[in-house]
Amino acid sequence: MAGDATRFDGKVAIITGGAGGIGAATARLITARGGRVAIADIAFDRAQVLASELPGALAIALDLESETSTEAMIAKTVQHFGRLDVLHNNAALLGPDIAQADGDIERMDTALWDRTFAVNVRGTMIACRAALPYLRATRGNIVNTVSNLALQGHVIQAAYSSSKAAIIQLSRAIAASHGKAGVRCNALAPGMTMTPALREAFPPALRQVVEDETLRDQLGDPEDIAEAAAFLASDAARNITGQVLVCDGGGASHVPGLSGFRTFFSQEH
Repeated sequence: MAGDATRFDGKVAIITGGAGGIGAATARLITARGGRVAIADIAFDRAQVLASELPGALAIALDLESETSTEAMIAKTVQHFGRLDVLHNNAALLGPDIAQADGDIERMDTALWDRTFAVNVRGTMIACRAALPYLRATRGNIVNTVSNLALQGHVIQAAYSSSKAAIIQLSRAIAASHGKAGVRCNALAPGMTMTPALREAFPPALRQVVEDETLRDQLGDPEDIAEAAAFLASDAARNITGQVLVCDGGGASHVPGLSGFRTFFSQEH
């Protein structure tokens, strides 16, 4: 493997949910490493602003609830750039109102559950399905953003975490069925990440609870997750497929109640 395997020279990446947060950070990083990006987002105005700041970038309006819109995203990218090397499915149904309504199953609204799966799982599947013929041609790959909540039980976000767990299995299925054709597929599981949307959706007291359980001295930033996404999408990860890379500052790696134990023993000594 000649040259710098983390570079994207000559390659094209689609980033859904690319207008802000983790998606925008990933778009900037891949562009900085020589790639060209299609920034797909339901917030088309914001996607256009970011695309205007990145050399060679393309903004695409995307509604993941629409099969037509999702398939058009792939077609427009290939028509514009002539190829596709990376599909980074990063978009999800998020926002303060959604997060507040997404609680435990006993009080779950069926419409919210259905919409969460329509956007997160069905939308991701359709994007992958439409992209696979082009990714086979370039021996490209897919990176699906999930969440460490897909690997753990919680008292909140039952629909969101369940949908992300489904995407993990989708990622494994694609890796297994298309690996011999040269297509890799991995899932990236961030923890709580300090995006503008998160700052709006979660009160500081709740963020502090998560930060206390993080093994780092702070929560991750979008740039931290972008580095992991770019690694999985690059040739540096050519031998990694069908995997879940947890990028949560160690929050999912330890015994329950670690912060309490830490406090107990620090006081004792």
